[in-house]
Amino acid sequence: MTVRVLLVDDQEMIRAGLRMVLESQSGVEIVAEADDGDTALELVATVETDVVLMDVRMPRMNGVEATGAITGLDDPPKVLILTTFDLDEYAYDGLRAGASGFLLKDTPVEELATAIRHVHAGDAVVAPSTTRRLLSHFARSRPGQTSAAPTTRLEELTPREHDVLAHIARGLSNSEIADQLGLAEGTVKVHVGRILTKLDLRDRVQAVVLAYETGLIRAGGA
Repeated sequence: MTVRVLLVDDQEMIRAGLRMVLESQSGVEIVAEADDGDTALELVATVETDVVLMDVRMPRMNGVEATGAITGLDDPPKVLILTTFDLDEYAYDGLRAGASGFLLKDTPVEELATAIRHVHAGDAVVAPSTTRRLLSHFARSRPGQTSAAPTTRLEELTPREHDVLAHIARGLSNSEIADQLGLAEGTVKVHVGRILTKLDLRDRVQAVVLAYETGLIRAGGA
């Protein structure tokens, strides 16, 4: 199966480089390019797209605004945020806006292509070490954003589901959570599915963000 990708970045050289390396990977097709969020939104409406590879710092409509607009469409493509981490203060907001994950701009091409395929298949791309650093960093920079409504939603979870959610927020995979809690990996997968359903979340990325915003996990991983 070929994954149709829309490249969104205001720098033509970066788009050219991404096109070159991604089209060398099997199963990935670059169907269009955009240099800002406005153009990306127009292209999504006219070009069949599976995954949008989205920069965040762009003129006119930035990547966060574009991500929110795209993921709010009926049957939208998936969005992967491109971030430089330390310099990119919008990455966290991109996840909150509905992105299915984030990638560093220096991600090796094989990992980038694999991430695109995973997102297209419905998975969230959450690299554990990067997740912990990124979300801890931006949770510290956004004090006071916890709201009562999401906290109340957490009350719907069982104690075991609370445990699983906390481990998801620390960036652990299902197998790692199973090892930590002494459960079968299949059981963890069931718990994850129930957590997403009860909290009305699309994927693990949204679960991680919610865990930080409600204070279930504190900045620094406490």
